Amino acid sequence: MTSDPRTAPLRAAVQAHTPRDATETASCEELLDALDRFAAPFDETAQPTHVTGSAIVTDGDGHVVLHRHKRLGLWLQPGGHVDPGEDAAVAARRETREETGLRAAHPRTGPLLLHVDAHPGPRGHRHLDVRYLLLADREATLLPGVDESPDVAWFTLQEAAGASDTSLAAAIAALQAHLTTP
Repeated sequence: MTSDPRTAPLRAAVQAHTPRDATETASCEELLDALDRFAAPFDETAQPTHVTGSAIVTDGDGHVVLHRHKRLGLWLQPGGHVDPGEDAAVAARRETREETGLRAAHPRTGPLLLHVDAHPGPRGHRHLDVRYLLLADREATLLPGVDESPDVAWFTLQEAAGASDTSLAAAIAALQAHLTTP
């Protein structure tokens, strides 16, 4: 088991999270297993399988922001690798800022894990992606960083669910359930 102090809070968040389907259940199990097995589960250079942090960014009024991934050509949520010393929730905010220009924030109660997805990454890697809810102003200017995809836009939840893959659709469904829960 890792001695990385970021592991225990992530483990607790994943164990408290209720997966939406069998695919997400398997992703959560794979993530928990990696937290047990790897000394550096957040480090993309330590082993091919590692934790990444993403954001499902909403205005809270039925819209989400997506960017067209520059290598994959798919509309996806902002996210990416966890930098040294940061946790996945911080990485989700940083990646959102870099890829969209938005100053998105976690809910007042703190980071909220919406979805977990394990999937193949580039160069033979496997990403254990933890997706957090972030809030942003839909009127704010979308201005991705210089080396990022220039294609960034707000979508309705229905548009976003149909814009990419089943994993994003599952994350959007998790957001929709969260937004309609009193």
